Amino acid sequence: MTTNTDEIWHLVDRHAETFTALADRVWAMPELNYGEVRSCAEHRAALEAEGFRVTEAVAGIPTAVMGEAGEGGPVIAILGEYDALPGLSQEAGSPEHRPVEQGGAGHGCGHNLLGAGALLAATAVKDWLARNGLPGRVRYYGCPAEEGGAAKGFMVREGAFADVDIAISWHPGHFTGVMTPVTLANVGIDFAFSGRAAHAAAAPHLGRSALDAVELMNVGVNYLREHMPSDARIHYAMLDAGGIAPNVVQASAKVRYVVRAATIGELRPLLERVKKVAEGAALMTETRVEATVFSAMAELVGNGPLEQAMNENAQRLGPPAFDAADRALAARFQATVREDDVESAFAAHGLPVRPDLPLAESLLPLGARGRGGIGSTDVGDVSWVVPTVQAWGATCAIGTPFHSWQFTGQGKSPAAHKGMVNVAKIMAGTAIDALSRPDLVDRAKAELRERTGGRPFESLLTPDVPVPLGMNEAA
Repeated sequence: MTTNTDEIWHLVDRHAETFTALADRVWAMPELNYGEVRSCAEHRAALEAEGFRVTEAVAGIPTAVMGEAGEGGPVIAILGEYDALPGLSQEAGSPEHRPVEQGGAGHGCGHNLLGAGALLAATAVKDWLARNGLPGRVRYYGCPAEEGGAAKGFMVREGAFADVDIAISWHPGHFTGVMTPVTLANVGIDFAFSGRAAHAAAAPHLGRSALDAVELMNVGVNYLREHMPSDARIHYAMLDAGGIAPNVVQASAKVRYVVRAATIGELRPLLERVKKVAEGAALMTETRVEATVFSAMAELVGNGPLEQAMNENAQRLGPPAFDAADRALAARFQATVREDDVESAFAAHGLPVRPDLPLAESLLPLGARGRGGIGSTDVGDVSWVVPTVQAWGATCAIGTPFHSWQFTGQGKSPAAHKGMVNVAKIMAGTAIDALSRPDLVDRAKAELRERTGGRPFESLLTPDVPVPLGMNEAA
């Protein structure tokens, strides 16, 4: 007799070729935050081909799409992404830096795999529901702009997950296993300074330099770094330096900041301090400053019952079955990174360093966490309103830096495909556990209430913050 697990794995395998092809097509059309027009269209076409009921422009976002299948019962959401990153174009399979397009975008975080793998899992669950005649609905959410655009946060704000019972997702990486739910809350905010132009030689005293204000703000924030929580991070990028003429006092300048902290509670006061630094810079230069929040993400809320269920599925399945050719290519990519990149990849999960290991051969232990940096994700917002669980999927050489050309270069490899299909099985198995075990859903919801204290989620994306559809425009 076949088990539910055997059946869902078979259904994933049945569709694997279709969705690895989808991942490769999206890899070949890298698009940035909120500009994922072709990638979204590919996912919409795949949903339609598989018979999902499709909703376009979810939460009013043109490149967000949702497909639903099934009737009644609990609603299981499987979350996908398909946005790329700027400047990370790279030929597939080449361990030498060879951009496809000089300065072009690339899937340096594997979101081509993330979206296709999530949709593969959702399709298998759809078929499982139909084959077994069971109540329940599976939804695939195609989510744009995870890379700083916080699309899921806006989707949460607009109620896109209001009737969802369980949310499941994953991320490509070095290892396979349940993701330990530790991320930083963050907020993206632009500071636009306005001054007064003047001839920099003949009448500099008549000018008020917006560029001076930006530079003074950056200095002030550097002094602030000593006086903030140790987990907090502050980053910045120049959007507009005021022009290319040094003999003109720059009348306008704009700088973009991302402020991170362990929790939204710690983030709010830190953000206010950064704003005060900006106001001080404006005061010193007799300029004006306008601060505009364009994105925000909450920290992840973990869920023990779902993490345990996902871990059980991972343990039954095991890691991807990589072969000698996969290991050989991974070793060539691993040779392009530094020793400390490799050491950091192991250390992040509390694992002993194996410099001789190009690809992961075992699963992460449940709750694995070591030392190293912590990022942010807009899945955090979802996890505050829906019990949420995520997996890691091994798709690249151990030590491959995230947001690198090396990550892009491995995004169409056979190893990446194997890792994607493997984690799709883990997600699909977790989904059917939730669909067939009402107690699992009940326990997951009870834990979410306990962890949040039953408080309603208060995002920094207040109703007056518009979706930043043009956030990749430099100024």
